[in-house]
Amino acid sequence: MNSETLPITGLTIGKVSPAVIVCGDPARATQASGYLQDAALLSEKREYRAYSGQYDGMPVTICSHGVGAPGAAVAFEELIRAGARRIIRVGSCGALQPELRAGDLVVATAAVDHTGYGRETVPPGYPAVADPELTRTLRAVVAESGRRFSSGIILTRDNFYRGVATPFEPDYAVLSAAQVQAVEMECAALFVVGSLRQVPTAAILAVDGNVLASGEKMETYNPDRAVVADAITAEIQLALQALRRLHHDA
Repeated sequence: MNSETLPITGLTIGKVSPAVIVCGDPARATQASGYLQDAALLSEKREYRAYSGQYDGMPVTICSHGVGAPGAAVAFEELIRAGARRIIRVGSCGALQPELRAGDLVVATAAVDHTGYGRETVPPGYPAVADPELTRTLRAVVAESGRRFSSGIILTRDNFYRGVATPFEPDYAVLSAAQVQAVEMECAALFVVGSLRQVPTAAILAVDGNVLASGEKMETYNPDRAVVADAITAEIQLALQALRRLHHDA
């Protein structure tokens, strides 16, 4: 077995499980590792903290990827090189549909790729789409849980706090009218990498507020509320259940 250590994440080829959960925050990776049996720190370098363990007899790796598409794409590429064969992102998002509220869940089917990473990586118009089977399984598990959720296209963008008005800024009202469910910063990169490397990917996101009318503001952004923490705990468990279902069906 090749034991090469990969340069940016510090992951080792052959040490990453086929089933993988990714998240932005290293602390969330630590939280998710609490649902694994025999969880052990696999590597920790920069924003990339990874654990390995077992979930109901299924080997699982959990890895953080930081904020933004370029750095996240590095994690996805190196995870796949190290052994990942299914990846689910558990993240957070701002809602773009008026009925969505903090604590709801969104299962992404595809992403409007509004990132510099996407422009440099694939041809114009290349779709950022989640894997149908993995997404269908994830959506079924979420539906069975009874939690409030929506499913559909989301927006991935690079900027969080607004700068000056530019012609490149996405129009949330127009995107909402086009049934885009929410906005976040990494899913398009995950879906593009998955398509390029032929590895199924999916994403479930916890709504931490509705940004349709107000956008993202430092003064009002509060992702640490109990209702959001509860949704994040739920999405971690649901992602693990979806991976387990496919593992047992294989």
